[in-house]
Amino acid sequence: QVHLMESGGGSVQPGGSLKLSCASSENIFFFNVMGWYRQTPGKERELVASINVGGVTNYGDSVKGRFTISRDGAKKPVYLQRNVLKPEDTAVYYCHARDAAHTHWGQGTQVTVAS
Repeated sequence: QVHLMESGGGSVQPGGSLKLSCASSENIFFFNVMGWYRQTPGKERELVASINVGGVTNYGDSVKGRFTISRDGAKKPVYLQRNVLKPEDTAVYYCHARDAAHTHWGQGTQVTVAS
């Protein structure tokens, strides 16, 4: 069974930065794509950023130019560097991974951007 574990959430002031990490129990290249989604109460989960097995990245419109998804190697986490944070970035952030047969989710980590 695949396990995804997020870390790095917390509180930050507007304009600040936070880096999230997603550790996988599997070699990350086992997945076709990995990424981050976020969700706020009453809203659907939305794509923040993703990276596929070939290294191609994709970003949600609201975070382009501010967030960067990256990876270091097969058994290392996938990262989400988030800069110039805004109050509207407040959400629960979920790590996501999709292989040939299944979609996997982490438990989520809360990020709060407030003065």
